[in-house]
Amino acid sequence: MATKATLSPGPVRPGSCNLKVNDTPPVSLSPDAAPFIPLAKETELGSVSDAGVQFARCASKFRLLRSGDPASLKTELNLLFDQLISENYNNNFSPHTYIRPEDVCALLVHASRLVPLSQEHLVIKLCQLIHHLLNQLQVIVDEHTLELLVCYTLRALSACSSWTHSDVLLALSTLVYGNGHKCHKHLSELLGETRVLMLYSAPTQPDMELRRAALTCMANLCLGIPGQQSLDEKYKSVCFRVFLETLQSLKSSTSDELLYCTVIQGALKGLQCLLSGGKWKFGPGGDLGSLLAALKRLMFQGAPGMCVEWPSVLYPATLPQYEAPSAPKPPEPAPDPPAQGKASGNKKKKSRGKGKKTDEKRGDDGEEDEREREPALLKGGGVKGGGGGGGAGGEAWSKGPAASPSLYPSWRKSSSDSEFSDPEGGAQNKLRLYHCRVRQGALHCLLVVVKGVEKRTLYGYWSSFIPDAPIGGHPPLTLLTIILKDPSPKVRACALQVLSALLDGSRQLLGVAEDTAPPRTAFTPFSFSLAAAIRELHRSLSLALLAEASAHTLTQVIKSLAHLVSNAPYNRLRPGLLSPLWRQIRPYIRHRDVNVRVSVLTLYGALLSAQAPLPEVQLLLRQPGGGSTSTTGSHTPQDTALSWRQRDAPSSPSHRGTHASPPASRTPTEEGEGGRSGPPWLLQLCMSLVTQPREDQSDGEAAGGGGPTSLEPFPLRLEALQVLAHLVRGYFPLAQGSLCELGQVSASCLRETDPSIQLHGAKLLEELGTGIIQQYRAESSVPETARVPLSQVVQFWLEVLSGPLNRALQSEQHPTLQTSACDTLSSILPQAFAQLPDKSQVMCITVLLGLTYSDNSLVKAAAVRALGVYILFPCLREDVMFVADTANTILMALDDRSANVRAKAAWSLGNLTDTLIVNMECVGEDFQEELSDMLLLKMLKSAARASADKDRVKSNAVRALGNLLHFLRYGQLTRPVFQQPLEEAVRALVQTVQSEATMKVRWNACYALGNAFQNPALPLDSAEWSSDAFSALCSVVSSCKNFKVRIKSAAALSVPARRSSYGDVERFGRVWSALATALENSEDTHNFLEYRYCASLRHTLAKALTHLLSLSQAQDMPALGASLAGEEGKGIREHLIKYLRGEGEGSGGPGREGGKGGERDGEEGDSSNPQERVTAVQKTRDRLRGACVEAEGGEGLGMDEAARGAEMVVAFLEDVLRSCEELEGSHGTPTVAQFTPTV
Repeated sequence: MATKATLSPGPVRPGSCNLKVNDTPPVSLSPDAAPFIPLAKETELGSVSDAGVQFARCASKFRLLRSGDPASLKTELNLLFDQLISENYNNNFSPHTYIRPEDVCALLVHASRLVPLSQEHLVIKLCQLIHHLLNQLQVIVDEHTLELLVCYTLRALSACSSWTHSDVLLALSTLVYGNGHKCHKHLSELLGETRVLMLYSAPTQPDMELRRAALTCMANLCLGIPGQQSLDEKYKSVCFRVFLETLQSLKSSTSDELLYCTVIQGALKGLQCLLSGGKWKFGPGGDLGSLLAALKRLMFQGAPGMCVEWPSVLYPATLPQYEAPSAPKPPEPAPDPPAQGKASGNKKKKSRGKGKKTDEKRGDDGEEDEREREPALLKGGGVKGGGGGGGAGGEAWSKGPAASPSLYPSWRKSSSDSEFSDPEGGAQNKLRLYHCRVRQGALHCLLVVVKGVEKRTLYGYWSSFIPDAPIGGHPPLTLLTIILKDPSPKVRACALQVLSALLDGSRQLLGVAEDTAPPRTAFTPFSFSLAAAIRELHRSLSLALLAEASAHTLTQVIKSLAHLVSNAPYNRLRPGLLSPLWRQIRPYIRHRDVNVRVSVLTLYGALLSAQAPLPEVQLLLRQPGGGSTSTTGSHTPQDTALSWRQRDAPSSPSHRGTHASPPASRTPTEEGEGGRSGPPWLLQLCMSLVTQPREDQSDGEAAGGGGPTSLEPFPLRLEALQVLAHLVRGYFPLAQGSLCELGQVSASCLRETDPSIQLHGAKLLEELGTGIIQQYRAESSVPETARVPLSQVVQFWLEVLSGPLNRALQSEQHPTLQTSACDTLSSILPQAFAQLPDKSQVMCITVLLGLTYSDNSLVKAAAVRALGVYILFPCLREDVMFVADTANTILMALDDRSANVRAKAAWSLGNLTDTLIVNMECVGEDFQEELSDMLLLKMLKSAARASADKDRVKSNAVRALGNLLHFLRYGQLTRPVFQQPLEEAVRALVQTVQSEATMKVRWNACYALGNAFQNPALPLDSAEWSSDAFSALCSVVSSCKNFKVRIKSAAALSVPARRSSYGDVERFGRVWSALATALENSEDTHNFLEYRYCASLRHTLAKALTHLLSLSQAQDMPALGASLAGEEGKGIREHLIKYLRGEGEGSGGPGREGGKGGERDGEEGDSSNPQERVTAVQKTRDRLRGACVEAEGGEGLGMDEAARGAEMVVAFLEDVLRSCEELEGSHGTPTVAQFTPTV
C-alpha cells in the first residue's frame, strides 16, 4: 500500500487500508518457524496496483460529477482531491503501477471544468493535484490539455487572491515543463513586460515564495527538448535578463536566508535550461562577463570569512582579476577559550562540527567531507582572510594566521565539540544544505556556460577561475579554492567537472606556455604566466589527490589531471612535473573502487600520449616499479585502504611466487633490481590486468561486470588495453622486448566473446605493426641493431595470421571489429610480408578483396585502404594481375555512395598510380605493355570524375590524374579513344587549380600538372588545352594567397624539358613575366604564417627562371633582354645571386615539407648544389653568346632585335656570375660545405 502524503487539510478517505507495523501478525523467532517466503508480486504490500485502482475509482467518480448543488459538489470534490493527492504514484514506490497519460489528461480537464475560480480552496487543491500527478507519473500533457489547463491557470492568476498564486504558479510550471515550444500563444501573456511572471520574478518582489515559483515556471518554459523547436530569441533574451538580474541581486536584510537560496536555485536552474539548448550568443553589452561574475560569487555562497568585494563584471584579461578586500573592520578582542557548558553568546565564534553519523545523509547535497588533511595542506590555496568562525552555514574554509595547528579541518570535529542546541543545530544544518545546493547549482550552470561558449572566447576569462601562482597580495578565489576547501564532496566534484571542461580542448591556449628560458626581470611573458598556471594546477590537484576520501570525487580529481596532462605542452616546460604525479597515482591502481582504478589508467594513458616520446616519461618507464614507493609524495592517506590486495596476498594460500605472472594488484618488478633490464612495469601491470584472474572482489564490480571468468571488470580491462596501445605507439623501443607477449595478449582478447575487448585487442596488434614499420622506414634514426629482427617480425605475423584474427575478419555482426582487423592487416611490414608463406599472402589479399564487397561502408573503406597499402609493397607492385585486380576494386569503390569509401578509394588510386610510375622507371616498357589500355582508360575517366567530388576525394583524385598523364605512352595518347578523356583530365586539373577549393587540393593539382608535363609524349606545343594549363599556373604563381600553392605552380612551370613545350614566343613571354612578377612579390602577404615559406618560394622561382633561360631561343631574346635590363631585372639579379650561392636554404628551404601517405604538400626538393647551378648558368651564358653571334650575322629587323636582346641577357648573366665570384672571394675559398645546402 502506498504511503499517504496529504498535501493539504481534508477528510481522510473512508475505507482506506492503512497497513502499519503493529497490524502484522507476530512471528515466532524459533528454529521450528517456517522459512521466509517472499510475497508474490500480486500480493506484495497488499497490492501493487493499489494506486492505479484508487486512481481509476476516483476517475470514474469524477466522470459522474456534474455541476449541480454547489454544496454537495464542493464536498465531493474535496473528498476526491484529497484521495488522489494522498496516493503515491512514484514508480520507485510502486514499480508495477501504470496509469495511461490520456486518462490523467482527461481527469484534469474534467476537474478544471468543475472547479469555479470563485472557490479558491478548490482551485488550490486542483493545482496541487496537477503538480502531484504530472510530477510523480512523469506525464507531459498533450497539446489540447495543455491549452485548456494553461488558460485555466492564467485566469486563476488574474481572478484569485494573491495567496493562491504560489500554488497556481507551481501547477503552471508543471504544465509547461517540456512544452515551452507549444505555448507560443501564451508567451506574450506570460513574459510580457507587465505580465504576471515578469512581475513576480522581479528583484523588487517581496514575496520570496512567489518569486521562486515564477522563476521555476520560467525555467520550465526555457527547457528544451531534443528535436523540438525552442523558444523565440526574443523571449529567450527576456528570460536570460530576468535570471541574470536575480543572480546579481543581493539578499535584503529582511529576507529569509533559506528562501533567498531557493530563489537563487530557481534562477540557476533556469539558466541551465536556457543555455543547454546549444551555442548561446551573448550580447555585446558584457552579458558573459556579468554572468561569470555572478556565478563566481555564488560558487562561494555560504563560505565563512569572505571579506571580499565581488566584481560585478569579469573582463577578458591575461592577468588575474582578483577580488578586492573589503574595508577592514575594527579588531575584536580575542574570545576566551571555550569551556564546557559556556553560554551561547560566543557560539558563533566557533566552527561547528558535523553531526552524528546518522545525520550525515539527510540531505542529498549536504554530505560532509570525510577526509583528513595535514596542516601543510591547509596552507595551499583557498581563502586566508576572515575569522575562523562559522558564518552563514558554519563552514570553516580556512584558518586565520593565528589559528592553532590541527590535524583535522574544523568541519571534521565531532558533534560533542559543538555548543549549538538541537533545534539551532538543525536550522544550521538546513542552512548549510541550502548553501551547498546553491554552490552546486552555480557550478552546474558554469559547466553549461563553459560547454556552450566558444573556447576562444572563454580563454580570456581563464585567469578568473584558474590561478597562476601569484607571488604576493590577496590570494585569488578560484575553482582550486573550492576543490581544496569546500566541505561537500559533491560541490568539489562539480568544481572538478568545470575544471575538466575548461581544460578539455585547451591545447591551442596551453600550447603557448613555455618556461624553459630563464625568466625576464623587466616583464613576465604570457607564455611564462601560462606555464606558471600549469604548475599551479599540478600542485593543487596533487594536494586534492592526497586529501580526497570520497571515491566519486577522487575519480573526478584524476580525470581533471588526465585532461591537464593531455593538453599541456610538457616539451616546452621544465622537466619535473610528471615524475611526482607518476609516482603519486601508482598506489591508486590498488584502490577498492573500480572507477578510481579506471581513471588512474586513463591518466597513465594521457601521460604516455603527451608529446610522446618525452625523456622524462622514458626514464619513469625504465625505473623498476615506476619509482621507489618511499619517494616523497608517493604515499597517500589512504594507503592502508589501497593496499588491501597486496596486504592479503602473502597470507593467502594461493599466493603466487615472484617468478610467476604477477597478479593485477601487484606492481611488477618491485621485488628487486632485476626489473631494470626487463619490460616496463606499467606494461606488465596492464597485461596482467587484461589476462590474469582477479584475486578478490572489488567495490563497484557489479556495475562493471566481471563475468563468470573471474577476470577484472570490463572497464578496467578496456582501459588497460588502451594504455598498452598508448605505450606501444609512443614508446615502442621499450615495448618491443615484449612483442611476443603483447601478441599473445591481443590473441587472447580476440578469442573472447565481448566485441569491445576484441576491438581493443585488434587495435593493439595494429599499433605493434605500425611501430615495427616506423623502425624500418628509410628516414628512421633507429640503428639496425636496435630494430626488431626481421625473422622475429615474420614469426610474429605468422602467429597472428594463424590465430583468431581470421575470425575477427569474418565477424559480419561486428563491422567495427572487421574494420580494425583490416587496419591490422595493413600494418604488416612489407619486408616481412614478402617472407610470409604464399598461402598467408594469398589469404590476406583474398580476404581484403572480398571485404570490399561488404554492405558496411566502414568495412569497405578499411579494406580499400588496406589494398592501397599493399599496392606499394615491392613484392606485389610488379604483379600485373594483382595491380589489375586492385585497380578494378578501387574503381568500383570510387563510385560508392559513401563519401568515406570514396575518399579511401581515391587515396588508394593515388598510391596505385604512384606504383605505375615506379614500375615505369624500374621495369620499363614491358610493364606498360602488359597493363591493359582499357583499364588505364577507365582509371583516367574515374579519376577525372572524382576530381569534381568533395575536397577529401579531390585531393587524391588529382594526384592520380597527374600520375596517369605521366604514365601514358605515345601510342595510347594518339588513339582516338583517349583524346576526349585526355582533354577532360587536363581541364579537370586546370579547373581545380583555379577553383576555390582548399589549398591542399590546389597544390596537389599544381603538382599533378607538373607531373604530367614530365611525359614527353604529351602534345604541349599543339594541344588546345596546353594554353589553359600554362595560363592557370601563371595566374596562381603570382596571385595566390597561399605560398605553398605558388611554390607548386612555379615548380610545375619549370618541368618541361623542351623549348617547344612552352609554345610560341608570346606564351613563353607570359610564363617569364609571371615568374618575374611572383619573385618581385614574394614577400607580399597578409598572413604572417606564410612568411616561413618565403625563402623556399624565392628559391623555386629562381630555379624556374634559370630553367627558362637555359631553354630560350633567339626569338625569345627581345622580351628577355627588356625584362632583365629594366627595374624588374634588378630584383631578379639579387635573388638569382642568392640562389646560385645557396643562401637562405638553412630553414624553410626547398624540400623541407614531405608528403604523407603519397600526398604532395610541400616544396619540390632541389638536389643540385651551388657549384652545379653556377656551371649550368655558365653553359647558358656561353650558348646565348653563340646565339648572339649568329643573330648578328643574320639579316632583317628581327635578327637585330634578337641580337640586342641576347647581348643584354649575356651581360646580365656575366654580371651575376661576377658578383658571385666576388662574394665568394670576400669570404675565402669556397669549400664543399659552402656548396652543399643545409637540409
